[in-house]
Amino acid sequence: MTRRSAIRLLGAAGTALGAGACAPTLRPGAELRAAASPASPAPAAPAGPASAARIDSLIERLTLDEKTALLHGDRDPASLGQSGYVPGVPRLGIPALRLADGPAGVRVTRPATALPAPVLLASAFDPALAREYGRVLGREGRALGQDVLLSPMAGLIRTPYGGRNFETFAEDPRLTADLVGELVRGIQDEGLIAAVRHFALGNQEHGRDTVDVVAAEQTLHETELRGFEAAVAAGAGAVMAACNKVNGVYASESRPLLDEVLRGGWGFDGWVMSDADATHSTVAAIGAGLDMEMPGGTHFGGPLREAVRGGSVPEGAVDLAVRRILTTMDRFGLLAVRPAARPSRDAAAGARVARKVATAGAVLLRNEHGTLPLTGAAARSIAVIGPTGRVPFTGGGGSAHVVPDGAAAPLTAIRRRAGNGSTVRYALGEDLYGRPLPPTLLTPPADLDDRAVDAGHDWSHEGEFRLAADDEWTLVVHYTGQRPGVRLDGEELFPVRQGAAEHHAGGLLGSAPDGMTVRRRTLSLKAGTHRLAVTARGGDKGRRFRLRHVTSAGRAADVAEAVNTAKAARSVVLFAYEDATGGGDRTTLALPGGQDALIEAVAAANPRTTVVLNTPAGTTMPWLPRTGAVLQMYYPGQEGAGATADILFGDVDPGGRLTQTFPADERATPVAGDPLRYPGVGGRQEYTEGVHVGHRWYDAQRVAPLFPFGHGLSYTTWQYERLTVRPERGGLRVEFTVRNTGRRKGTEVAQVYLGPSAEITLDQPVRALAGYRRLTLAPGEAQRVTVDIDARALSSWDPERHAWALGSGRRDVFAGRSSRELPLRSKAVVRSR
Repeated sequence: MTRRSAIRLLGAAGTALGAGACAPTLRPGAELRAAASPASPAPAAPAGPASAARIDSLIERLTLDEKTALLHGDRDPASLGQSGYVPGVPRLGIPALRLADGPAGVRVTRPATALPAPVLLASAFDPALAREYGRVLGREGRALGQDVLLSPMAGLIRTPYGGRNFETFAEDPRLTADLVGELVRGIQDEGLIAAVRHFALGNQEHGRDTVDVVAAEQTLHETELRGFEAAVAAGAGAVMAACNKVNGVYASESRPLLDEVLRGGWGFDGWVMSDADATHSTVAAIGAGLDMEMPGGTHFGGPLREAVRGGSVPEGAVDLAVRRILTTMDRFGLLAVRPAARPSRDAAAGARVARKVATAGAVLLRNEHGTLPLTGAAARSIAVIGPTGRVPFTGGGGSAHVVPDGAAAPLTAIRRRAGNGSTVRYALGEDLYGRPLPPTLLTPPADLDDRAVDAGHDWSHEGEFRLAADDEWTLVVHYTGQRPGVRLDGEELFPVRQGAAEHHAGGLLGSAPDGMTVRRRTLSLKAGTHRLAVTARGGDKGRRFRLRHVTSAGRAADVAEAVNTAKAARSVVLFAYEDATGGGDRTTLALPGGQDALIEAVAAANPRTTVVLNTPAGTTMPWLPRTGAVLQMYYPGQEGAGATADILFGDVDPGGRLTQTFPADERATPVAGDPLRYPGVGGRQEYTEGVHVGHRWYDAQRVAPLFPFGHGLSYTTWQYERLTVRPERGGLRVEFTVRNTGRRKGTEVAQVYLGPSAEITLDQPVRALAGYRRLTLAPGEAQRVTVDIDARALSSWDPERHAWALGSGRRDVFAGRSSRELPLRSKAVVRSR
């Protein structure tokens, strides 16, 4: 295929990324070429001549209607609750495909293991653990009737505001690539096809369907494409194209991305599908290399057949797309005369891995005055505070939502671990679900707390209430079936929202503990009379609903109760939350609701306060100096309660490390103050940070973070010594000693960073992560650590040559505990080959 279209990927970049940008711009007329992947795909079963002949025979016998039916989604006549379905061709033995979301568990209607969020998995810095995680996904996907898992998400955490940051891994390209590759291998070890998403630059939810993301060639290859390249090297069967545009062209229509880089450069031989409703054309999309439209056939159904019959699309292009799909299906045994039996689901094994991951990824951010672990008197008198102390918060919403077999509350796990003779008190602190409206609030009165509406009937009530003073209310509606209408002073409080925002309400806030769907609205109400009207339809099955509220007085009472409970205890464990889901980005890095004020008040009452953060990404912490400890648990999955207790009581050393920089405030992030970087201006976004993503930006700009990339405390102490660096096999071999100098067994993540080369003029990070090792040592034990830095890690992408350029000459090498705690430094000479 011609490469002339490559300029479309980067043609817009030249003017956008001018002389003041961080990354070199692409010269006019240049091409985008991909370097060969460092490892060829490892298919589930080699596709030999017999397989190719079988596929040829099938394609010859397929009608055009049958061919196009394989290239788009359709309604599943026997849905299992998954996100996608492609009908097969029974007369030829081609089975249907079922495709499920699954970044942290298989999202279907039946129970599945709710694993910790991928960002928590990543915090363990353990690729082998990622493979175990993938095997759980793979086995359960097969057991639950699925053929394709729409996972993993291989983009970077570029902005702390990204609504789906918890579904991916890290801000660092190297770490992301390592984990994505092993996760793909784990999923496919079990015979499930992995579809890596979202290719490419789909790093935000704001405007995700239309935003045009502009990035230079070096930026793409050194940062955003690394995870996808690793997925291809691991043998991923499918790739999902992103919703957004890339340098002026929708990703699903980008020949440079799909043909030049993915297939031509990396040797990808699977199929490419669109994200939901992210196919925008027929001729351009299939011509660029898109093989499958999801979830329907708006462009690849009737319009594709007509395009073939009219001559604007050669039938050979349809055959090629069908061939890619059938070849991958055959590789995974789906076209066998006797396909392998689906395994049974092993819920116990899934739970064990979930617990292992949640404890391994726990990041202890702060620990002053021996606040943790809880021992002695501190472990016998505990106050647990916060709504997510009593309600399990297993995961985020949207594509990441999983129905677990069960999940314990942290309060239950803490009480169990504290044991007999201990006192564990609880206070709500903040009300998520509201209290009943007094029946006499309205005139005429009505009980709105548990109202049933029979099938075929409607119910409505309208009344007035009066406020003596201005107040802030949060009205919360709980319901089954169709949402009731709630109008306050003539305004509908809970209108149906457009797109994903209507369906993706979060993993915590979207439903009540009893399973009823929840929506909430916070309003500033003036003193005086207000009119409230509620209507509900019973539909064909009947409905239940309740309308509740949270007032300023209620909030103050909850905080007062929490403070009194904290004063009465020796130690406090306060659970703070932030819900996240697809369909929207974060609007602030602060904790939602009144949680900052709650933490301030509780920590003032009891300085031995540990804050456990169940949040999706970096959070600002104005209360940090007043706390004793802060434990980052992200979304810990169904076994999160037990894992959190393991860390709090010191049964397991906190071995997790941050995979994203936590900013000191919202004015000091890689996208702060530059709306063109995020969220974009006029539908256009520019990655002008270049290769300086995440911790690299903080180093380049000399900005002090709240907590740096790689940070994480231990219950023991560590010493680094005896760093040596020498040339080895075209790269560098780095060796140093890590010693546990404390009195407890502990887990450390030793990290190696590489400085820039002075002999190439390309933009380079001040320090780039070059390798790492997770190790567990007994008290006093020392271990010699070896990290090999290969030629790829020593290279930068040269947009003039469209290839990797070795950064030769003298290079600084650093080793230590985080990107900002690097006690060892040495120099080595990298020689040109």
